[in-house]
Amino acid sequence: MLINVNFNELLLELDSLSVYRNLLNDSVIKKLYELGDLIYKKEPGTDEFIKKYNEFFFELTSGSIQSLKEHIIELILFDENPYSRQSEKLPFENIDKVLIDAASKDLDRLHVISALTSRKFKDYALENICKSESEKRFIDSLPAWEFDGRSNQGKRKLSQNCQKMIDVLVSSNKWGECVKNLSDFYFTNGSGIFARYHAFVWEPSEKPSLRGVEFPDPIRLSDFIGYEQQRLEVIENTEKFVRGLPANNVLLYGDRGTGKSSTVKAIANEYREQGLRIIEIPRKYLVDFPAVLKLIKGRSCKFIIFIDDLAFEDSEESYTVLKSVLEGGVENRPDNVLIYATSNRRHLIKEKFSDRAGFKSDDPDDEIRAQDTMQEKLSLSERFGITVVFSSPDKKQFLQIVEGLVAKRGINIDKDTLQREAMKWELMYNGRSARTARQFVDWLEGSMKLKK
Repeated sequence: MLINVNFNELLLELDSLSVYRNLLNDSVIKKLYELGDLIYKKEPGTDEFIKKYNEFFFELTSGSIQSLKEHIIELILFDENPYSRQSEKLPFENIDKVLIDAASKDLDRLHVISALTSRKFKDYALENICKSESEKRFIDSLPAWEFDGRSNQGKRKLSQNCQKMIDVLVSSNKWGECVKNLSDFYFTNGSGIFARYHAFVWEPSEKPSLRGVEFPDPIRLSDFIGYEQQRLEVIENTEKFVRGLPANNVLLYGDRGTGKSSTVKAIANEYREQGLRIIEIPRKYLVDFPAVLKLIKGRSCKFIIFIDDLAFEDSEESYTVLKSVLEGGVENRPDNVLIYATSNRRHLIKEKFSDRAGFKSDDPDDEIRAQDTMQEKLSLSERFGITVVFSSPDKKQFLQIVEGLVAKRGINIDKDTLQREAMKWELMYNGRSARTARQFVDWLEGSMKLKK
């Protein structure tokens, strides 16, 4: 459907936004508003028009998106407002009808705005602003902001659910009629940053916040060779969690390089479309755990709090915080949150021989109930409902992982040569592990391609 854009009504369309009013704070929309304001309220000179036009063009094309329609659609998908927040919690038929009506009208307004093209602006300037042929040449030379066959290189890959919703809006003749589709999208994917990203890192600063990860590790469960039984236990627990069934916190512990952290990240990628999100909290920031829980409590998405390489000194306050969350303090851990942690240590708090001094000591400063202290230190790992052990592979398992990776990548090499080179690599570098196997295959693939 061809949409006629009346420049005199552009500002009214933007000012009339009610539910999606946050979009007016977007830098691109601000520059568009300034351009429209210049045209509507003044009789601008060619120089003023060119300046505002190029400011808008620069802002629009500064990111990976180079289409106004594409930009507005992403703003709609990832906006957090009264309608999107209610939609993520309730099915469409239970949403306040006033909000539905307001959202539908906003979507129609945004559809009109999205139809603006660079050609429309330039034609307007040629007819109403230019006073000489030289000015017309300047206007004609202004860059267009519609691009055909744009490269996706460097562009963040959106989820399948996001892409489906984008396709619905792109193919629609009236965005207001897509209000139910949009509500269903929020219901499945959440709203705001939780619809935009599926992986986050907690970053304390003056204003502690979750940082969405633009390009998370793309590893998938199908990429792994070996440790199938260990992963199956974590997968089954996650399946229960995303379906709303009772599930356990999980501790993955064992030797370095065996794929513990990669397993958690792969699971987050695997269940992204089902509303699973992952938040990594660096160990030193575990004292902020309550602040993180406050941000995600009551959201529709399911959250895995990921703590990598977990181990504590006995004096750390974060130990007490984590123990309280695992056990359930005054404020319970929300039902939409699980903790997945990895560690190279079976007992997560370092125990010293001095801890045992209280068993038999003449020092008045030694603890009388030393046994209680020892048990307290050993008990943290037991507070995880499921513990999965990742041990270093033996020679046979190591070679099976190597051979599996080589087969996946289609590398053609004699089996005896492969095994001989793999064992040489293992001796020279980091010992037998899944990580060492992958590093060896990376080297092998690069070396073979270099010789061609």
